[in-house]
Amino acid sequence: MKSKTRAYRSREGFAGARSARLGLRTTPAQVALIQRAAEVKGKSVSEFVLSSACEKAEQTLIDQRFFSVSEEAWREFNDALERPVQMKEGLRRLLTEPALWENAE
Repeated sequence: MKSKTRAYRSREGFAGARSARLGLRTTPAQVALIQRAAEVKGKSVSEFVLSSACEKAEQTLIDQRFFSVSEEAWREFNDALERPVQMKEGLRRLLTEPALWENAE
């Protein structure tokens, strides 16, 4: 499987020139909150919103790949991995029969 080229380098920078726009509707209180936070970070509102949105997007995508489990669940998982292999008849047949593309001529 080919890996897809990422359209970004990091939360702070994007590959290529910025040409797309993203519009938001906010309340005055939300704008004030974002402006205060941007000032604290020493960023413009646009820089702050963009970096915050990218950070959240990356975290959302990471959460789809990594997860945590309880210590008990982890122990059960490891126990299952450590059990001796049980070859099921159906699995044995599947693994020993020729692939469909090997017979196609």
